[in-house]
Amino acid sequence: MTHPNSPARGQLGRAVLSSFLGSLIEYYDFTLYAAAAAVVFNKVFFSSLDPVAGTVASLGTFATGYVARPVGGIVFGHFGDRLGRKRMLVLSMTMMGLSSTIIGVLPTSAQIGTWAPVLLIVMRVIQGVAVGGEWGGAVLMSTEHARSRRGLWASFTNAGAPSGLVVATLVMAVSAGATGETAFLSWGWRIPFLASVVLLAIGLVVRSRVTETPVFIEAAKSKRTGSPLLDVVRNHPRRLLLAIGIALGTYVGQTTLTTYVISYAVHVGFPRQTVLNALTVASVVAVFGIIGFSALSDRYGRRPLVLAGSVGMLIWAFLLFPLIDSKSTFQLTVAVVVGLGIVCACMSGPLAALFPELFPTRVRYTGASLGYQIAGIGGGVAPVVFASMLAGGGNTLPISIVIGAGCVLTIGCVLALRETAKSDLDEPAQVEGITART
Repeated sequence: MTHPNSPARGQLGRAVLSSFLGSLIEYYDFTLYAAAAAVVFNKVFFSSLDPVAGTVASLGTFATGYVARPVGGIVFGHFGDRLGRKRMLVLSMTMMGLSSTIIGVLPTSAQIGTWAPVLLIVMRVIQGVAVGGEWGGAVLMSTEHARSRRGLWASFTNAGAPSGLVVATLVMAVSAGATGETAFLSWGWRIPFLASVVLLAIGLVVRSRVTETPVFIEAAKSKRTGSPLLDVVRNHPRRLLLAIGIALGTYVGQTTLTTYVISYAVHVGFPRQTVLNALTVASVVAVFGIIGFSALSDRYGRRPLVLAGSVGMLIWAFLLFPLIDSKSTFQLTVAVVVGLGIVCACMSGPLAALFPELFPTRVRYTGASLGYQIAGIGGGVAPVVFASMLAGGGNTLPISIVIGAGCVLTIGCVLALRETAKSDLDEPAQVEGITART
């Protein structure tokens, strides 16, 4: 069907580029923090604690960003569904870039004591709120501008996450290599955070050239009152719960591979740079994996791809740590590349189109954001829980079981849905009928 306000192809390209760059910038900042939390912050902001406790506390500040994400989903979703997607995306990007830049100039615990970790947590919460508002708006910008192949176009938002991780780890690695271990822990770690302001400027220029989505413009002609959040909770509770369940397994596997594995592999004996190199390779593979699997979901459906990825992650959860424990650089690389670049990519890529397809236009920003970001809490807490589980000298089997349980939940929730790939975002009645009866 051709929408009366259907955008020119150039506008679709700008929307996709904007979503990709926005996601890259947001996740550059977010994963930069993750890497620093695993290898730097325990020494800089929690230096008074023993190494294990410092790592747990540092990863705890990482988790606060995930806890704050649903708040961003609610706030940005409310105004995004009322005022439009574009305004909220400009605001979320600005918040993320500025908070990361401020982290780059924060004093350490040696300089101002307990105020240092407090300020770090405040900036982390702002980051979480910003990311919580960014993802939903970014995928809507792509899906609502696209008239076909929504899986492909929306996938560039999710592909921005590993792209941001690549940029973050490369900048972190260059900073560490150029300054040396002592100088890096003293001041070199700040350089990647300060670079956020440059990325922010580039992203805002690109985003300013994108118009509001035609689907939202059409829906806005019907004046609506009330809270989008209450609308989702009252009228679409089943979809929201299924969305949370679908994303939870993905998040737990993803944060394990991008965050916890860093500190675990370093603890096993791998040099930090070796682990970051493996993660960088995996992230590059993930960019192409996400786009490729998402494009396949336009042809074969969202459900088969997410199911395949979930089964793959369920299996890989029990192979991941034995491969790392081998202390072989090759096996470490295989563990991370297959896990993140292939299995997680297949599992998470189609979600960028699936989640917007679950909700009608009037509450799409809120519904998609809330489902995705509530699940993110589990992903953020997982590395902290895993670090605590091994603090007493336990083995990694319980961790694999937890990851596997998340995958089983995702599989069950996907099976409870009908296919959404052919739904029409312009027709609420059709969107209303996508869930299967249980």
